[in-house]
Amino acid sequence: MSAAENSRLEHRLAGLAPTFTTAQARQARLSPRDLAYLVAEGEMDELSRGVYRRADAPETAHADLLAVCARAPGGVVCGESALALHELIDDIPAAVHIAVPRGTRRPTISYPQTVVAQYAPATFALGVERFEAAPGETIPVYDAARSVVDAMRHRSRIGETLALSALGRYLRRSGPGEIGELQDVARELGALSIVRPAVEAVLA
Repeated sequence: MSAAENSRLEHRLAGLAPTFTTAQARQARLSPRDLAYLVAEGEMDELSRGVYRRADAPETAHADLLAVCARAPGGVVCGESALALHELIDDIPAAVHIAVPRGTRRPTISYPQTVVAQYAPATFALGVERFEAAPGETIPVYDAARSVVDAMRHRSRIGETLALSALGRYLRRSGPGEIGELQDVARELGALSIVRPAVEAVLA
């Protein structure tokens, strides 16, 4: 490829966000052939099918989360992935956990390994916040209170020990306001009868 062609591709690549999709590349007038060439030249990496990250982008420990959120733009990071982001568990999840509204298309992502949960549409947006996964790049994630309540609700799946450990860590670092928020979230999700006695036991 000529120097002029290389310069053209690099200029178009520089105009894209650090993490981008094939569709966004197409809008920047980069063809599939251009993308394959840029990957081969080390100008960018393919994080997942149809998701790329520029080689000059800031380093991040959350490339898998960026990739999955790019492929499932309607999803929210949940479960063990959210607990890990909030430093409520020490485990490093083997897969990225995301939730989508029940009744919507369930994304199929083979790499990075992804676990997809379906949450009730009426409460799907409860507790969603933005997490900076890389400088200037944010992803949607359930906040700490929602993540703990969800862990207690789904403790039979993720393990009661893990759920109670996350609850205990949340309570140890929280003031009265955060504990009240936890119970408010539990009430909204119909899980107060599960969460309240566990909170009382931990605080006893």
